[in-house]
Amino acid sequence: MSIRVCILETDILRPGLIDQYQGYGQMFKRLFSKQPIAAEFVVYNVVQGEYPSGDEVFDAYLVTGSKADSFGTDPWIQTLKTYLLERYTHGDKLLGICFGHQLLALLLGGKTERAGQGWGMGIHDYKLDAKAPWMSPQVEELTLLISHQDQVTTLPENATVIASSAFCPFAAYHIGDQVLCFQGHPEFIHDYSRELLEILQTTLGEKVYTNGVASLERDHHGVTVAEWMMRFVAHKPEAAA
Repeated sequence: MSIRVCILETDILRPGLIDQYQGYGQMFKRLFSKQPIAAEFVVYNVVQGEYPSGDEVFDAYLVTGSKADSFGTDPWIQTLKTYLLERYTHGDKLLGICFGHQLLALLLGGKTERAGQGWGMGIHDYKLDAKAPWMSPQVEELTLLISHQDQVTTLPENATVIASSAFCPFAAYHIGDQVLCFQGHPEFIHDYSRELLEILQTTLGEKVYTNGVASLERDHHGVTVAEWMMRFVAHKPEAAA
């Protein structure tokens, strides 16, 4: 029986990128098709006010990345926060990526803000700070594509750090068997990151841009993280040996 995941898409891609990449929901669908656990996905663009009907049943809800700030006051962000708090209170499993990672931390008692470290772009390495049964296949360190200038600066009290670096101390965390979040973008591919770097070149400055482009010579663990997320959703604590 396949896992059923609701993707809450929190952005609309820049016009020049839509034809090739469609949106983050489709990028996640492509990513998850590369990992072995059977799953189906339904995408709702919450910026446009799309949400599942009350009778829809999902095993988890995934909040995507966004150009918006997680601490922003846009009406759609406030609506999403209310919705996610309801889901959390109901006991549903929640997954967050970048904006989603930050929004869930903020919503559950942490803090998110513009990072003094500045922009993070391209491939980034993290050390793993915890192990869990759903973190399979195992890796020695985690490598992901990133694109962010905001960071989680205080975690919710009951959160456990999974991955960190000097640049991003709270790069991934989980809250028990209910919430799993990553600052990096497992759904990104090198070509998409390269296009973002070109679009943001002036904003980033020469050093961040040059280092970001150079980093794209390497590979990343996007598909591994996709499998971790699906194992996390499928994981039943009482069944743990």
